[in-house]
Amino acid sequence: MVLAADWVAFHADRTPDKICMIDQNTDRAWTYLQFHERIGYLATFMKEGWGIRKGDVVAILAKNSTDYYEVQFACFRLGAILLPLNWRLAEPELLYILNDAKPRAIVYDNEFADRIPALRDASPLELCLRIDLRTEPSDDSLEYEQALDQADVITVMDALIDHDTVATLMYTSGTTGHPKGVLITQGMTFWNAINISIPTGLNRDSVYYVILPTFHTAGLNLYANPVLHWGGTNIIAREFDPGLTLKTIGDPQNGVTHFFGVPAIYLFLSQHEDFNKTDLSHIQSWGCGGAPMPVALLETYARRGIIVQLGFGMTETSPTVFLIDKRRALEKPTSVGKPMMHTRVRVVDENFNDVAQGEVGEVVISGPNITSGYLNRPDANAENFTIDEYGNRWLHSGDAGMIDDDGCIYIVDRYKDMYISGGENVYPAEVEQVIFQLEHVADVGVIGVPDERWGESGMAIVVKNGDIDPETIIEHCRANLARFKVPREVVFVDELPRNASGKILKRVLRDQFL
Repeated sequence: MVLAADWVAFHADRTPDKICMIDQNTDRAWTYLQFHERIGYLATFMKEGWGIRKGDVVAILAKNSTDYYEVQFACFRLGAILLPLNWRLAEPELLYILNDAKPRAIVYDNEFADRIPALRDASPLELCLRIDLRTEPSDDSLEYEQALDQADVITVMDALIDHDTVATLMYTSGTTGHPKGVLITQGMTFWNAINISIPTGLNRDSVYYVILPTFHTAGLNLYANPVLHWGGTNIIAREFDPGLTLKTIGDPQNGVTHFFGVPAIYLFLSQHEDFNKTDLSHIQSWGCGGAPMPVALLETYARRGIIVQLGFGMTETSPTVFLIDKRRALEKPTSVGKPMMHTRVRVVDENFNDVAQGEVGEVVISGPNITSGYLNRPDANAENFTIDEYGNRWLHSGDAGMIDDDGCIYIVDRYKDMYISGGENVYPAEVEQVIFQLEHVADVGVIGVPDERWGESGMAIVVKNGDIDPETIIEHCRANLARFKVPREVVFVDELPRNASGKILKRVLRDQFL
């Protein structure tokens, strides 16, 4: 058994006056000692006031703030499981997650206060804690700062918490149309911090600007948590704003050293009027993931002397699997490079044999940063993992890859039908199920099509058996799905292509409409 370490407590003892977190939205800044104490008081409240114990699930529905990380580390100290909720999801989607994960409590901020009563009424939620005191409460939940004030003991990490303790439960959409809860352990979070720090050079002097949403594994672990592991500083933006981002990372007084974003973010930054006049020379590491990055966009940054390192990861891998090294980033602009030091990767055929260089196969991943499985989903566990002849456990990524003669890997296609819109994974089966709810829809297939703004967006190809128009379909999706999942285009056809077993041939649809 490898005991888990309390990163914040460690640095609070060694460098108590070092700035740990800066909340850009509220202008609050916490030293490591202050952050440690706030986490400890919150953990005490959750333990004594709520009765939260090891293994209990605590949900959070909030935008980015330093409070978000306090909730995360308070759960870590108790051995409780943090359940980040995607605030972009529609109510039916959130209720599915809540009823699958069964959290006892939820922490939320004012912006989502009007959503809480309906979620409480239709889920196991018992307890609520409200962040942000600038607005008067409209319900009976306890306010966040009041909860911290009630505690008079600083709780520290329990000695029973080890690397196998589940720390986070993060839902990722599945091809069946229902999201799967990925079990993320203390060990996975630790090994990701080690893995990603090697190619990016993270250390105690690093300053990272957090712009990705913290309900994502990237918002927590690329690179905010690794920075806390090393004792560096995080600046937290509530949401991504291109102008504010350029102003923040271009100001030498902020001292930002590391940046990570999805391709859409890099595109928006490059299109902003301040891009060419902002000094970005002091940024030591630029990372990108979530979707393929256009070569032309990489070249736009390269002309400014900026090398963007393309990576690949999954919620199930905590998330880093690849991040191409700087010396190869421009030479191989469409490659994600080689796997991290403590992660193993193979590209295999349908018989789980390694494919030859230049041939396409499925990318499978093994290592201490791989999830132990999915909550309540023995079917997904059986389908997505393979034990090889040596007893090694491999995660099936569902992505097709190819290895070149230098050992670098290229993600060339997806075995699954997922597409990526603005860095968000969208699974067509989930969208299709919602469209099928409409009376005059006889058949539907959804594919991802190129989108200049978001990388990809959805196209719904519909067979109708009555009077229905595209706007009716899109409005129905808006009412039942997160915005990034709503198709931007609907086309009608007489028949969808299917194989002998009845499965829609998505490749035929792509050929037809792309």
